[in-house]
Amino acid sequence: MTPTDSIETTEETLAPVQPDAGLDHTQAHTHDHDHHEHDGHEHHHHPAPTLNPELTRTISVEAPAADVTKAYRQVTKRYQKLARIPGFRAGKVPETMIKSRFAREVREEVLEALVNVKFRAELDAQKITPISQPQVSELFLVDGQPLRFKATFEVLPEIDIAGYDAVPVTRPDSSVSEEDFEAELANVLDHHATVEPVEEDRPLADTDWAEIEFKGHVQDLAQTVGEDGLETKPESQPITGEDVLIEVGGKNTLQAFNEALRGAKVGQELSFEAAYPEGFGDARLAGKTVAYDVKVKAIKRKTYPDKDEEFAKQIGPYETWDDFETQLRDRIASRKKEALEGQARDKMLEDLVARYTFPVPETFIQQQIDARLERGLRALAQQGMSSDAMRQLDFGRLREAQRDQAIQEVKVSLVLDRIAALEDITISEDDLERELLMLSIQSREPLDTLRKRLTEDGSLLRIREQMIREKTGSFVFDKLAS
Repeated sequence: MTPTDSIETTEETLAPVQPDAGLDHTQAHTHDHDHHEHDGHEHHHHPAPTLNPELTRTISVEAPAADVTKAYRQVTKRYQKLARIPGFRAGKVPETMIKSRFAREVREEVLEALVNVKFRAELDAQKITPISQPQVSELFLVDGQPLRFKATFEVLPEIDIAGYDAVPVTRPDSSVSEEDFEAELANVLDHHATVEPVEEDRPLADTDWAEIEFKGHVQDLAQTVGEDGLETKPESQPITGEDVLIEVGGKNTLQAFNEALRGAKVGQELSFEAAYPEGFGDARLAGKTVAYDVKVKAIKRKTYPDKDEEFAKQIGPYETWDDFETQLRDRIASRKKEALEGQARDKMLEDLVARYTFPVPETFIQQQIDARLERGLRALAQQGMSSDAMRQLDFGRLREAQRDQAIQEVKVSLVLDRIAALEDITISEDDLERELLMLSIQSREPLDTLRKRLTEDGSLLRIREQMIREKTGSFVFDKLAS
């Protein structure tokens, strides 16, 4: 990490702009910060961001009067060359007029040129690396007099990770069971099945597929008592569907639908209630009871392809049916291994972080909250929420709700960074280039354009940091898992 490129300066303590929330992974935190322009003479009265007292450092910076005079003279002379003022030839505007006419602009440039240089020099002298945008206070800057100011910022915590390799980790069993295989094979066959209508006049029976039209209303499980008595909740939008296929007696079909449809005939209309389990995949229905009105439109039967060489060659580069089954098992095993080991790594990191107690930079916490909110808002937008509706959200409450998880994620990142430094874990330029190529393909943005943009906005550094953390997490897991 490096100090921020510039610091903001006024006569009062300054509040830096909210840091950029550009995170693509939950275990990441950013180390760079946005900057904004301001008038060096004006007082900014918005509150300074909170810093963790345990990680807050304040340094006093001074510069001799000669350096201040030199900086003012250099900026003033440049303005003399560039200024165009009626009544004066180009380059001949008096210095006193420049100082009068452009006092604010000259002072801003002196601040930018001199204060930043002296600040960085003092950081180097004291061997301090800030991780937040410094808040400058007690600034004294007058031409011909010594420069003085104080800068307050956060630094990284010291983390002693001794014993990190003593955390017990059990490698999960990712072998493929027959149940795993049969379920995946059933999905493949179902995807290539053909659906044909049953012409005979008969009732629905198990293994039939009912083509239905339905409308459902979620039932309120409780009423709320308000000042005026029972409050009436607004009626939710009905759940509707047309030409929906449901397997009668199927293992994935709710029992209420099986019971209602079994024995029904085409054209029959049914009314019943269905209770959904808490873990149901659709969050709108999980744990809810829905009253349905259903009309049976047709009885259909699915015909599945034969499990033979011809079908194997039809669905992919397979020579025989056995070849397809072998590769299918390999794919299932790979997915299962990736999923189970991902869960095991998360648990390992949680246990690892729990071993150490250290203060967490508030700067990183706020950045991670920003990143989590950004992902959440992006998801809401994809689900159809309008910008106006988003502006009505209680962001204070939303930020507080994200805080605990953000703290945990920052802790994980800090521990992984420390282990990476200890074990000298890096990524190669080829690894980074492959990652950029994948991002280029996904975003359909030319590689050179993408690389230039990510470099300029600081995202390339964050991508590299996150790749190192992911590599470190895998390194620790492979080292500790038995």
